[in-house]
Amino acid sequence: MPQTVQLFVTCIIDTFYPEIGRAVVQVLNRVGRIVEFPPEQTCCGQPAFNAGLWDQARSIAIHTLKTFEKTRGDIVIPSGSCTSMIRYHYPELFANDPAWLKRARAFANRVYELSEYLVDRLGITDVGARFPQKITYHSSCHLLRELGVDRQPRALLAQVRGAELVELPNTAECCGFGGVFSIEHPEISAAMLERKITNIEASGAPYVITCDAGCMTNINGGLRRQKKPQRALHIAQVLAGT
Repeated sequence: MPQTVQLFVTCIIDTFYPEIGRAVVQVLNRVGRIVEFPPEQTCCGQPAFNAGLWDQARSIAIHTLKTFEKTRGDIVIPSGSCTSMIRYHYPELFANDPAWLKRARAFANRVYELSEYLVDRLGITDVGARFPQKITYHSSCHLLRELGVDRQPRALLAQVRGAELVELPNTAECCGFGGVFSIEHPEISAAMLERKITNIEASGAPYVITCDAGCMTNINGGLRRQKKPQRALHIAQVLAGT
């Protein structure tokens, strides 16, 4: 019998990229999962947390916990940053509240980033995808540094039919987005993005794949402003290809 999973779609995908959300559902359906979408879900609270507004972040976290506690099954998130916020920083938010800390930890134990879920939880690297293009992979910061997820998206991309996966020079360097970082330090952010675009060009790949829509947005913005032909895609968009 197919198992049910919950989709925590993230703010940026829900607001700007519903096609990525549909791609996630398509991939999960293909590997035998029934996907549910709690409509009451909102932000994970990371922007407020990173800005030091912990009271606001705590209120958002409580809403998220209450929303998903009413559901069953694993929770899949197509974002390393939102996953790391819930897994590592929700317990930090409730460190002085034993009751909510227990609930936050129980919630965090259900949460998986998309590529992590497919490879580590399900043991799947081949989802039947086809994408006949040369591609390269950008390692987003929270996914790599906080979650330690790197081999999983690479393993999935390596099994995509027709795709030629090449290494991105200095892949682990930040693209310069970093949420509020790009607003508070625009000059540094712009310089980091410039270096990322140079490396994308050096890879020779027309498509750079990432697991976070924030990185995708930032990279695509830089590419378009410079009138470059390359484009960034979310990994779900590639994995949904047939």
